Amino acid sequence: MPTDKTGARAEIADNPAMQRFEISVDTGDGTGSVVGFALYRDRTDDSGRAQRVFFHTEVDDAFGGRGLGTLLVRGALEAMRDNGTRVVPVCPLFAAYLRKHDDFADIVDRPTQQIMDDLREQTA
Repeated sequence: MPTDKTGARAEIADNPAMQRFEISVDTGDGTGSVVGFALYRDRTDDSGRAQRVFFHTEVDDAFGGRGLGTLLVRGALEAMRDNGTRVVPVCPLFAAYLRKHDDFADIVDRPTQQIMDDLREQTA
């Protein structure tokens, strides 16, 4: 289980019902509290490959500066690699992370105009 910059344990989990990955931190009493999330929409590309479009990430301001956004992005990317899903980084945090970490380049697709149009329609 990853830890944030304060040493608190963090857990990253997919919540398909809400179409988001969530990050929880240990509150000290053995329970976790969701403090951030990365929203996504699933689609299939023209070749029939599964893609997950990450378009918005938030971490509660009270937990800022602890590296939780980075842990959330990395955990989501690792999960996508494990299940064979391609990633489309529309969210600026995902895009910035991927520019610095080319170890995920093999699962990344660039956002196209069609993807952006579909996303606008789905989130309107």
